Amino acid sequence: MITARILVVDDEPQIHRFLAPALRAAGYEPLRAERGEEALRQAAAQAPDLVLLDLGLPDRDGQQVLAELRTFSAVPVIVLSARDREAEKITALDAGADDYVEKPFALGELLARIRTALRHHKPPAGQNETLEIGGLRLLADSFQAELDNAPLTLTRREHGLLLLLIRNRGRVLTHRQLLTALWGPAHSEDVAYLRVYIGQLRRKLGPEISARLKTEPGIGYRLEE
Repeated sequence: MITARILVVDDEPQIHRFLAPALRAAGYEPLRAERGEEALRQAAAQAPDLVLLDLGLPDRDGQQVLAELRTFSAVPVIVLSARDREAEKITALDAGADDYVEKPFALGELLARIRTALRHHKPPAGQNETLEIGGLRLLADSFQAELDNAPLTLTRREHGLLLLLIRNRGRVLTHRQLLTALWGPAHSEDVAYLRVYIGQLRRKLGPEISARLKTEPGIGYRLEE
């Protein structure tokens, strides 16, 4: 039984050949990326449960990948790297990595760290996160919503956009952050996509909630408390 999906980001084929069967044997589904841009696309599109991230990638530094990943995802990240300098570890952990494992590593230790990271990020059994603001009630995991105690029909993309705005209410989310989270890095400049969905949400949410959905011209959007 598959218990989690793990995105392995490394440009060394032997790492994938070694880790893929080991992860499957441990009950995980491995996903593969060899470049930073590909990793960000997969993280946005596939929503893995954990990322194993090498820092020495061919198209960009892994530290940059981690920083961009954190603009749209809280997925646990374990850095796998041959860089053993303390400064590198501190930078990665400060940027949002959950753990740092030096290469070469022991498989048993890595699997133990994976289990720990997944356990720390796992919600309590049976819990479907509920977010509320005004008369709006959103269930995070089941794509359900209610407005003034009546069912509210949302597409998955609308649901995802609204979820991001509610979780970050009071903060400005940039066009790039929202687009990358919902459509992936390849669409980070497609602001027209975003305007269409924001317009659809405003029509569905009614005047009270829509009045809280503020446009920050040239920057992004903010949902007021």
